[in-house]
Amino acid sequence: MKEYIPMIEEALAAYIPRGDYGEQRLIDAAEYSLKLPGKRVRPALTLAFCELCGGEVEKALPYACAVEMIHTYSLIHDDLPCMDNDDYRRGQPSNHKVYGEDIALLAGDALQSMAYAAMLSDQAVQAVGAENAAKAAKILAEKSGLLGMVGGQTIDLMSEGKKPDLDTLRVMDEKKTACLIEAACMMGCICAGADDNRIHAAERYAHAVGLAFQIVDDILDVTSTTDELGKPVGSDRDNEKSTYVALMGIEKCRQLADELTDEAIGALSAFDGDTKPLADFARALANRKK
Repeated sequence: MKEYIPMIEEALAAYIPRGDYGEQRLIDAAEYSLKLPGKRVRPALTLAFCELCGGEVEKALPYACAVEMIHTYSLIHDDLPCMDNDDYRRGQPSNHKVYGEDIALLAGDALQSMAYAAMLSDQAVQAVGAENAAKAAKILAEKSGLLGMVGGQTIDLMSEGKKPDLDTLRVMDEKKTACLIEAACMMGCICAGADDNRIHAAERYAHAVGLAFQIVDDILDVTSTTDELGKPVGSDRDNEKSTYVALMGIEKCRQLADELTDEAIGALSAFDGDTKPLADFARALANRKK
C-alpha cells in the first residue's frame, strides 16, 4: 500500500492551481491542509481496489485525489470553532489557526469543488469512460452528502450533551466515518470496470473497516497523547460526546474492532486477485497507535 503514497502526493500537488488575484490566499489555505502529512488511507484504498479488480491505478488517481480532497475539506470544517474547535490537525496548527476562520471555511468549500473537477476532467473521463466517471462521482456525492458524511456530522453535533445510545452512535459513525471509506473503495472498483458484486463487496469491506477505524479513534482519544496522535486528545470528553469507549469500555471496544476487522477480511472473498495486502491493511488500521 505504501507504494501508492508517492503517486498520490504527486497527483495531489498537480491539482493545486496558481492564482492571479486575491484568491491566492485561499489557494494557499487549501494547499496547506491538503499537503499536511497524513496516512492517505482513503486514496490508497481507491488505488488498491482498482488494482485488485485488474485496473490501471494511474487511471484511478483523479478519483483517489478527489476522495482525499473531500476528506481534507471535512477536516478543515470539523476543526472550526463552530464545530469541534480543535487547534491542531496532523501535528500542525489547524487551518483556521493559520488563515483565519473565514478563509478556512472557504478553503473547505474550494476543496469540495476541486474534487468533482478532478473526477470530471476530460482526462479522467477519458481514462475510465463517461459512464464510470459519472457513477463514481455520484457515489462520492451520495456518500459525502446529506445522508452520508455530512449527515453523520450533523447527528454528532445534535447528540452533544444528550448521551445517545449505542445504535444511534453506530448509525452516526456509519455515516460520518464509514461512508467516505466506502466511496473510496467502490470508486476504485468502478475505475477498473468491476461488476456490481465486487463493488458491493468493496462497500462491505469499507463499512466494517470504517466502523473499526472510528472505534480505534475513540480508544486512542483516551489512551494516546497529543504528540503521538498529532491532534488534541480528550476532545470527545471535553465536548461531552458519547463514544464507544464511554458506552462499552475499552476492552469491549477492542473486541468489537477485531470482529469488524474479521468482517472486512471476509468480504474480500468476492475477489479473485491477491487480497492479502488489503487484509493486512485492515488489521493494521485496527492495531494502529495514531
